[in-house]
Amino acid sequence: MCRNMLMKEYRICMPLTVEEYRIGQLYMISKHSHEQSDRGEGVEVVQNEPYEDPNYGSGQLTEKRVYLNSKLPSWARAVVPKIFYVTEKAWNYYPYTITEYTCSFLPKFSIHIETKYEDNKGSNDNIFDNNEAKDLDREVCFIDIACDEIPERYYKESEDPKYFKSEKTGRGLLKEGWRDTQEPIMCSYKLVSVKFEVWGLQTRVEQFVHKVVRDILLIGHRQAFAWVDEWYDMTMDEVREFERETQEATNKKIGLFPPAISISNISLPSSIRSTPSSAPSTPLSTEAPEFLAIPKDRPRKKSAPETLTLPDPDKEVL
Repeated sequence: MCRNMLMKEYRICMPLTVEEYRIGQLYMISKHSHEQSDRGEGVEVVQNEPYEDPNYGSGQLTEKRVYLNSKLPSWARAVVPKIFYVTEKAWNYYPYTITEYTCSFLPKFSIHIETKYEDNKGSNDNIFDNNEAKDLDREVCFIDIACDEIPERYYKESEDPKYFKSEKTGRGLLKEGWRDTQEPIMCSYKLVSVKFEVWGLQTRVEQFVHKVVRDILLIGHRQAFAWVDEWYDMTMDEVREFERETQEATNKKIGLFPPAISISNISLPSSIRSTPSSAPSTPLSTEAPEFLAIPKDRPRKKSAPETLTLPDPDKEVL
């Protein structure tokens, strides 16, 4: 892994077990992607199928295209292709996942995220010690889904863990210090590397992207918990079917006919790909392209989301 990149380790605790979160994460990503997509804009699922890796075993390979041309400032739309997208590839070997974001129009830009999940409150300081990045400097950042500040325009009371209580699990109404008393509790550990190799812009762009990634992680995890009563009783087969149906509906919603999605029960040979070496989970997803411009300053309050805007950079500075 290259050393000239900005790396941070995010730790996001959830009032769930690792096995429960597995279902919730898949449900959240599909529903969130559908909500944030519109004709000509959004997330196209190109493939989603089983994958076998010699080191990590059985998993799921997903490739998506995140379209965002209309979100670009006017000066950028004049020079980029009309159909402009960021490619997301994810290899899910739960409880370990790898996600990468790349952009053909910005070949020197990439994001790489490695994620591990454990049933604890974020107390494992050595979870990535077997990773090749173990000797690289990185900042550890805890994300509190209940108490961390979110831009006011993203806030939804129904997705606020301080006021939401699950009918099916009885969990919720998370108050200050909830991570010290909550049972069960799990943590999503995310090692995020951002690389933008353009002299004079690298540091500012990489720092800005990390701010966006942090908001995305906070938003997505709040939603995964706030929607717990919708997915809690689902089996893996049921959530995969929900995922498939939602992906097809999303592809149609953004105007892709027929849906460019491939769901297969045949594992791909592992020789097709080696372990990714450069850049991101999450999941979370549809928001990744927002790094391309600076969001307008908005008041922030302690609470969750929608979408980041892309104003004209001539009026603001990174």
